[in-house]
Amino acid sequence: MNTTRKDVPETDSESHLSSLQGSHAARRAMDYYLKPIISESVEPERLFEVRRSISSEEAMIHASDLLRCAAATAYEAANHLRGTHRDLTFSVVHLIDLAKALVDRCVEGTKEE
Repeated sequence: MNTTRKDVPETDSESHLSSLQGSHAARRAMDYYLKPIISESVEPERLFEVRRSISSEEAMIHASDLLRCAAATAYEAANHLRGTHRDLTFSVVHLIDLAKALVDRCVEGTKEE
């Protein structure tokens, strides 16, 4: 029994593949289907960004100023509240004051060195 079909022409597959070897279209197709997708690490856009050249001491001084402003804002807000809302807001003031004391201690430590 013969399984070869007579209506299908035989082609020389090696010569056909070698003619595609230098083809830019074939290279692009192979790259598209076979190369892994390499995604670039895209940093999210930020509204504010800290300069990379800022020193630790300068950053701590700015952080201390920001904490002072946050404490003043929370303290003012607490003055206009009553009950548990007032207590919670004053607890925020206390936490901010603790963080500011730690930052201020770091700033003092860098000045001593």
